[in-house]
Amino acid sequence: MDKIIRITSGLIIVLLVAFVASVCYTGFVEKAYRTSLSSTYEYSCTITTDSRLSNVTLFIPVPADHTGNSPMVTKYSAHTIEGVPADWKVTLFDTGKATVAKITTPAIVPPPETSPSHPFTIRLSMNTGSKQVINTHSPVEQGVMFRPVQGLQKVNCPVKNSEVNGNPVCYHYLIPVYADYQAPMDASVSITSSLQGKNSWKIFEPQFNEYAADIGVLMFGENHGWTVMKGSLESNRGTYNVPAISL
Repeated sequence: MDKIIRITSGLIIVLLVAFVASVCYTGFVEKAYRTSLSSTYEYSCTITTDSRLSNVTLFIPVPADHTGNSPMVTKYSAHTIEGVPADWKVTLFDTGKATVAKITTPAIVPPPETSPSHPFTIRLSMNTGSKQVINTHSPVEQGVMFRPVQGLQKVNCPVKNSEVNGNPVCYHYLIPVYADYQAPMDASVSITSSLQGKNSWKIFEPQFNEYAADIGVLMFGENHGWTVMKGSLESNRGTYNVPAISL
């Protein structure tokens, strides 16, 4: 009987120690995730030309969620975006279907050494943090994206990304942009924008998940109205094996 009691007591102690260890480990993992978690957006808009552009008005999509909220609002409103020329007027608009930046300027004048092989580039950029964990799994439906997304089509991801952790999912889509300017007949003008949303943390070693979206259009001569940008999206990159944070 004593032997049975000793064995039973030993098993209870082992189970208790295992339980306490499991609780402590879970608590450590959750705390490490919570305290090291960082969610950030990187956004840029680039305008490239090899010729002088006059009387310029652009309406360029700015990333926002499906309700119209954009993490770029604060810096646009405060005029603290890096790279904006002094003679540009930049205003943010919510059209109901999309958030766009209206850019107006009397002229974009490239330096004398500009040529088709060495075009003039203006790049606006910003990094901004997010208080909420970024949805990097399905940004079109539930996260921040260039909008309105049209003609969304799932495609094979580039081979170069085949070794990325997780199961990346790739798409092509179309998005409207407004460009009104005067230019020589042989002028080449491109407008591109990119967005990356990333969550990063450290539990024993650095980990992350992220998505990236790009849009772009190449135009020739002058333009007076709406045209279509081609877009690409790669989501679900990285690891999603994260602890649930208890409130």
